[in-house]
Amino acid sequence: MSLNKTQLVDAIAKKTEMKKTDVEKNLKATLEVIADELANGGSVSLIGFGTFSVSERQERQGINPRDKSAITIPAKRIAKFKPGSALSEKVDYAK
Repeated sequence: MSLNKTQLVDAIAKKTEMKKTDVEKNLKATLEVIADELANGGSVSLIGFGTFSVSERQERQGINPRDKSAITIPAKRIAKFKPGSALSEKVDYAK
């Protein structure tokens, strides 16, 4: 099973007995704060859940799948997530 944003809002509202509109505002604000921190090169650590961080990906050579010609893939920054120990244990236990 996977959740989309609407389903996540519904689940949080049910678990916390908050209004869906309040949950949606809080979720949106939380995600914006995380995205802003990552955009500024920082990281966000949620103890037990995990750490969101930014990683630098170096320029590299690749192959165009259409014509098999060599292309240069430019360097870029990417978002990463490393799960915390509590999350890892919960996910592993769910198997």
